[in-house]
Amino acid sequence: MTAPSTFGLSTEARNLHWLLSNLVEEVPGVHSVTVVSSDGLMLLSSDPGLASARAAGGEGGPRGSSADLATIVSGIGSLTIGAAKLMDGGGVKQTMVAMDEGSVFVMSISDGSLLGVHATPDCDMSVVAYHMALFVGRAGHVLTPELRSELRKSMESTQ
Repeated sequence: MTAPSTFGLSTEARNLHWLLSNLVEEVPGVHSVTVVSSDGLMLLSSDPGLASARAAGGEGGPRGSSADLATIVSGIGSLTIGAAKLMDGGGVKQTMVAMDEGSVFVMSISDGSLLGVHATPDCDMSVVAYHMALFVGRAGHVLTPELRSELRKSMESTQ
């Protein structure tokens, strides 16, 4: 993984980038990670180079990049929130989709943003979920409207 440039970002933004990179590098089986705002925009990505290349219409690497993951996470989040409302189930905390060739995990962050992880099919799901919960616990209180705006601008500048 190539670390995204954090030059010019606030300390909070750099810390979130570090936490995201750490999640990918330290948790076995994790392919890519993204944070998506409540309105569906990607705020953080573990592979911003692939995301910007795909957004620009280039090939940008394999399917399953963070740009694709952000779209999937946003859709899954919307679907599960709607399902929870229909079933009077309260807030959605976590969603996991297990497939033959991989897994997708989606976890709510306190401000309505979502953390999404694409992992291998043989990953230890409890370890992935644990590390996602750690990220959410650390990121939730710092993901202010100002920081979300800074992260959006940072993602737009890489595109």
